[in-house]
Amino acid sequence: MESAEIRRRWLRFFEERGHTVVPSASLIADDPTLLLVPAGMVPFKPYFLGEVKPPFDRAVSVQKCVRTPDIEEVGKTTRHGTFFQMCGNFSFGDYFKEGAIRYAWELLTSSVEDGGYGLDPERLWITVYEQDDEAERIWREVIGVPAGRIQRLGMGPNYWSMGVPGPCGPCSEINYDRGPEFGEEGGPAVNDERYVEIWNLVFMQYERGPGEGKENFPILGELPSKNIDTGLGLERLAMILQGVHNMYETDTLRVVMDKGTELTGVAYGTAQDSDVSLRVVADHMRTSVMLIGDGVTPGNEGRGYVLRRIMRRAIRNMRILGATGPVVGELVDVVLKTMGQQYPELLTDRKRIETVALAEEAAFLKTLKAGTNILDTAVSDTKAAGGEVLPGDKAFLLHDTWGFPIDLTLEMAAEQGLSVDEDGFRRLMKEQRERAKADARAKKTGHADMSAYREVADTSGSTVFTGYTDVEGESTVVGLLVDGVSSPAASEGDEVEVVLDRTPFYAEGGGQLADSGKIKLDSGAVVEVRDVQQPVPGVSVHKGVVQVGEVTVGSSAYAQIDITRRRAIARAHSATHLTHQALRDALGPTAAQAGSENSPGRFRFDFGSPAAVPGTVLTDVEQKINEVLARELDVTAEVMSMDEAKKQGAIAEFGEKYGDRVRVVTIGDFSKELCGGTHVHNTAQLGLVKLLGESSIGSGVRRVEALVGVDAYHFLAREHTVVSRLTELVKGRPEELPEKISGMLTKLKEAEKEIERFRAEKVLQAAAGLAAGAKDVRGVALAAARVPDGTSADDLRKLVLDVRGRIPGDRPAVTALFTVAGGRPLTVIATNEAARERGLKAGDLVRAAAKTLGGGGGGKPDVAQGGGQNPDAVAEAIEAVERLVAESGK
Repeated sequence: MESAEIRRRWLRFFEERGHTVVPSASLIADDPTLLLVPAGMVPFKPYFLGEVKPPFDRAVSVQKCVRTPDIEEVGKTTRHGTFFQMCGNFSFGDYFKEGAIRYAWELLTSSVEDGGYGLDPERLWITVYEQDDEAERIWREVIGVPAGRIQRLGMGPNYWSMGVPGPCGPCSEINYDRGPEFGEEGGPAVNDERYVEIWNLVFMQYERGPGEGKENFPILGELPSKNIDTGLGLERLAMILQGVHNMYETDTLRVVMDKGTELTGVAYGTAQDSDVSLRVVADHMRTSVMLIGDGVTPGNEGRGYVLRRIMRRAIRNMRILGATGPVVGELVDVVLKTMGQQYPELLTDRKRIETVALAEEAAFLKTLKAGTNILDTAVSDTKAAGGEVLPGDKAFLLHDTWGFPIDLTLEMAAEQGLSVDEDGFRRLMKEQRERAKADARAKKTGHADMSAYREVADTSGSTVFTGYTDVEGESTVVGLLVDGVSSPAASEGDEVEVVLDRTPFYAEGGGQLADSGKIKLDSGAVVEVRDVQQPVPGVSVHKGVVQVGEVTVGSSAYAQIDITRRRAIARAHSATHLTHQALRDALGPTAAQAGSENSPGRFRFDFGSPAAVPGTVLTDVEQKINEVLARELDVTAEVMSMDEAKKQGAIAEFGEKYGDRVRVVTIGDFSKELCGGTHVHNTAQLGLVKLLGESSIGSGVRRVEALVGVDAYHFLAREHTVVSRLTELVKGRPEELPEKISGMLTKLKEAEKEIERFRAEKVLQAAAGLAAGAKDVRGVALAAARVPDGTSADDLRKLVLDVRGRIPGDRPAVTALFTVAGGRPLTVIATNEAARERGLKAGDLVRAAAKTLGGGGGGKPDVAQGGGQNPDAVAEAIEAVERLVAESGK
């Protein structure tokens, strides 16, 4: 019986018995804790956890699943695989143990003619949880399975939970006896190779508490609604029904191995090593097709990395078997034909799946040979030095330059008897990521290896820039990167990097920011372009997001830039040229460009200067620039030889590399520079340039910032509003404002000084009274009080010292004054020599007071200062000081 028929019978059997057929969910898990769906019940998890009310009481599905924890074991054994299909039937508060057991037995043992699988009931063995008397009774009394074929096992194999507090319950497994050729008898408790589990029935009837492992958790009680979750491995049942020894010999995998044999000439069953490779190819190619079918594309992280890893393992194993050319196309074709019987959408999406797979193979084959040579050399060097561990920097080089997943390096090194310094590799990877984050300019290389961009350049050539004359135009998508990896297609919502054969979009460079806009495809797909870079010379990479539809390599496209943004940037760039020349005219040739950025409506220009530029010079420069605008000079561009440009006196821009042919931008008779940017056609289009000021950004380098056009107008309009308001307030003309405001500020400062003098005098006048009112505490004169709030720290300190000086020196004295300034309490405490001889130190007293105030303090034995957070605790702080003084006299 073919796998497709097993699937059809499963769904039909349960649908006829009132179950809702639920199509397989995507392999891309709708669960933030999972990369891919690893089990058949995952789509039903919200129902079992009570998060969502199920829309049905009974359900049936055949769920696609992928598990990759044991990927290195795939092929080495016949039991490990990455993709499998889990047939499941589910009950949500409907039938329970007896119903589930009856359905399972009926479907397995009914004749093929009656819609069942026709298994011999005498070869079926049952396991139940050791304490589940109910299940054991149903199997024995209701179904009629002899007690000798029912075995009780512990929680490990026969109890289920999700690993977290929630539903749980005992399991009952149905196992098939494959016969004496597979080992000793004795049931599944003795030999799980002979007695293969094919169906697991989970009886969710309890609620569990927290705990680790499969057995270490408490059972809290019964669930109010009992559920059923069962799982039958389609591949395992196919193995039995098709009479083969393992899942690799079943119909959906054997045909892939046969195709591998056809392509390499190596037959399955001739040698252990080649059998391993053929099994790897079969499993991984089937998994790859299923993943691509569900929208996963090869990448360097997450699901994309899983796909890339298994695809490259498959391709490499085909090379080990002797394949010399591309093989993925034919292998994918076989998988599509077999799996397409069960999932017709694969056939509908054939073109996209093939395109993605072929692109990944092409990318890997380009690097495999060179990378293998590098690895072989590194292995030889390591062995020659007597080492057993391949250095982490070699593994990093293979990954970063040649696209070798670390797992592939580990595997290939192990084949030659070496391990790999994984810690060193991961440290280098971490350092690379940190460098990328720290360097904002790293956006020019996006998320991709440089090799990905070079590959596009090698394949499609340079991008033709049409933006000097056009703001939109037809083009073709010749390259596409998703998550930094070349891809043949991208879907809605994907962050992409698109390469066109020709484009009106300006790529950031020469100080000019990139254009933004949209790329519209004939298919209706739209990419919003947010940035354009040239990570490798000549290739413009349009970075953005797919807003609508699907983008595919080879599609016709129509590129449109944001013309408003372009014009604003062009005005800023032309204004930068004018500013450069005006500064050179004013300051001399030392005012050479040292950097620039041209943004919409504004620019900054860095230039060499040993000192700050006087305000009067900036005013003259600004005036000169705006006079040029009024002259309505034409702005032209001409491509010529570098020698000719030099003869014409053209100024080279900062940081640019030039070839033999250069583009020279000329602004009338005023400016001539080498420049690849976009500009206005006439200086009148700038409208207005307003220099905001200049500042230092480093030794000998100054920066001018300015506004252009409408942005400059808005700035001046705001300035005019402010000036008008000030003239009203000071009752003077605009030109009188500086003098009038300066006079006001002078008077204000003088008034503040006078106020401060009067306040200080008032504070100090209190000194005599505080000294006279000193309290005798066990022979110590204690002058402790709260002075008017707002007293400054300096005034408080002066007052404390003045009070202390007014108390006779032969009498021990402590002066402790407090105030509240700005909502925070402050204290200064001083002691005289007589007090210090009795052990009273200002620092100790301040710390005690400040602690009461909710803060801290300190100082010398004769005078100290402190403060806190609680102004309401000043009285308590005074009491704390008095207690310490009193204790000193005991």
